[in-house]
Amino acid sequence: MFIHGDDDHDLGHTVAGWTGTGLAALGFGLCGFAMVRSSGFLALAGAAVLALALLTTWALHLAGWGKPSGPRPAAQWSWRVRDVTARDGHDDCLGCRLAGRRAPRHQVAERSAEAAVADA
Repeated sequence: MFIHGDDDHDLGHTVAGWTGTGLAALGFGLCGFAMVRSSGFLALAGAAVLALALLTTWALHLAGWGKPSGPRPAAQWSWRVRDVTARDGHDDCLGCRLAGRRAPRHQVAERSAEAAVADA
């Protein structure tokens, strides 16, 4: 029996999530080891790995190996399933907006209102 009982939860396990988590754990480990060893070099290496984790996770998300906010359809729950909506961007997704994939909702609403006024 699954831990959640009814087996209908989208836990959000994705390639982007697992890769970012693994790299971030390595970076934090290096930073912790740097504290024990009093090594500035290891601290910088740990910080570099943390930056790499951030950029790698973002790139994988934009490539479709992440997930949008909220629950997904049951057919997309496997971490091996690529998100086909990532190309257009996700609503309310900071990563997608930073990549220029989608305008914030208030801008979309303003453009729609302007278009309606222009059409009238």
